Amino acid sequence: MRRFLLATFVFLASFLLTAKSLNDPADRLLGVWEPSNGRARVKIEKIGTKYYGKIVWLKEPTDPETGKPKLDKNNPDESLRNAPLKGYRMLKDFTYKGDDEWTEGTIYDPNNGSTYSCIIKMKDANTLEIRGYIGIATFGRTDVWKRLQVPAKP
Repeated sequence: MRRFLLATFVFLASFLLTAKSLNDPADRLLGVWEPSNGRARVKIEKIGTKYYGKIVWLKEPTDPETGKPKLDKNNPDESLRNAPLKGYRMLKDFTYKGDDEWTEGTIYDPNNGSTYSCIIKMKDANTLEIRGYIGIATFGRTDVWKRLQVPAKP
């Protein structure tokens, strides 16, 4: 009987935790997003309590000079210049602050090898404003990202 009660308790606890995470407003950020230039797609995932985004698709995945996958050739860390851009984690360490805003994270721009402080604001269920900045958010640049509708698996 004890085993049955323990198993029931564990099942209910895991069910409640899963249901809570599915209804967590912070998780609305999860999904695949396309920046306004259309040159990449970024999948935002949750790892622990923070949010990260990695490049999962590139419009031009190969380097025209080498014919090989594009590398992070502008990275200021020489040891990372041979890392492929596809799969590169460009959004890091975001935490949900409420009111559809994620802060305390950074965004990496592979075009110039710079990392910026960043704020993500969800304008509606399918639109993000991504603001990268140095110092204070007033002096930065905002890009609008659109959610990609991924077809459900059969």
